[in-house]
Amino acid sequence: MAGTVDPYFGVGNVSKVKNQTNRPLLPLVAVQTAASSGAHLTKYSNITDLVTGQKKLIVDEAIVPQAAVFDYGVTLDSPLELTLDGGLDGIAHAWEVFMGATGQSYYTKMKEVARACLRLIVSGLPKVKKDARDRQARLCLGLGTDLGGYSIMLGGTSGPHLGSFSLIDVLSHGRACAILNPYYTVLFAPRIQDQLTVFAEILKEGGFIKARTEGKKGRALAMLVARGMIQFSKSLGFPATLSEAGVSKAHLKQMIQAAKDPQLKMKLQNMPTPMETERGDLDRLMKPTLEAAFTGNLELIPQE
Repeated sequence: MAGTVDPYFGVGNVSKVKNQTNRPLLPLVAVQTAASSGAHLTKYSNITDLVTGQKKLIVDEAIVPQAAVFDYGVTLDSPLELTLDGGLDGIAHAWEVFMGATGQSYYTKMKEVARACLRLIVSGLPKVKKDARDRQARLCLGLGTDLGGYSIMLGGTSGPHLGSFSLIDVLSHGRACAILNPYYTVLFAPRIQDQLTVFAEILKEGGFIKARTEGKKGRALAMLVARGMIQFSKSLGFPATLSEAGVSKAHLKQMIQAAKDPQLKMKLQNMPTPMETERGDLDRLMKPTLEAAFTGNLELIPQE
C-alpha cells in the first residue's frame, strides 16, 4: 500500500492500511527507558525527516503498544541531559493538554492528571539533576512523565509541540517545548484561568514563583505562571528564549510554514482558542507569540 512512510503521516492512516490489507500489526511490548516521551503508552509516533529538517506525526490507535513495562530503574543510567529533556517534555504533554481541555468533557479528569503530573515533575526533576541516581526522584519523574503520556491519550498537544517540530537541528524536543510553553501560556490566558491557578500553586510550592498569586487573574496571572516556568527552566541550566538557544529568524518562518501543513492541523485545533490558517490566525496570533519567544519579551504577545 505504501513504499515510504509518508502516507502514514496524519491521523488514522495506519488503521486504514491495516483494514484494507487485512494484515495485523506485530505485537509490541514497550519499555520506558528515558523517563520522557510516554511513547510506550500512546498512539503517537514522531518521525524526523533529516532532509527537510522537519518532524511529522503519525497518530493512530492501532500503534498503541499491547503492553507496557514500568521499571523506572532502567532510567538510572540514562544520560542526564536526556532525562532533563524528557522531564520537560512530560510537563509539556500535561500542560498543553490541560490548557486545551477547557470546555471538553474530559476536563475534570485532565485536571486531576495534570495536577499530579506537574507536581511530580516540578519536584522530581531538580532532585534528579542534583543526583542522577536518586531512586525516589527517578520514581517521581517516571510516574510524572507517564502521566504526561496518559495526558496525550485524553487530549492533544498544541502550539509548543508544533513549533518544536521545526527546531530539530538546534534544540532537543523537551527544551524547545519548555521555551515555547510560557509564551503560549500568556497568549491563551483568557481561556485557561482555572489551569493557571493550578500551575501557579505548584510553581510557588517549588519556589519558582516568589510573588503573591492570591487575587491575581487574567493576563497578570498568566505572566506570573510564565515567568515561573521560565525560572524553572533556568534552574535546570536551560535557555529561556529561542535566540539564546541558537534559533534563527529563518526558523521562525519555517515554524509558521509548517503550521500550515494540513497533516499537522490537529495541533492548531487542540489550542484553547483553535487557530485557523484561512482566517489569518497564524500571522495575527502565532507569529508575534514566536517573536516574543525569540526575544523573551512577553509584552509582544497579542491579546485575543
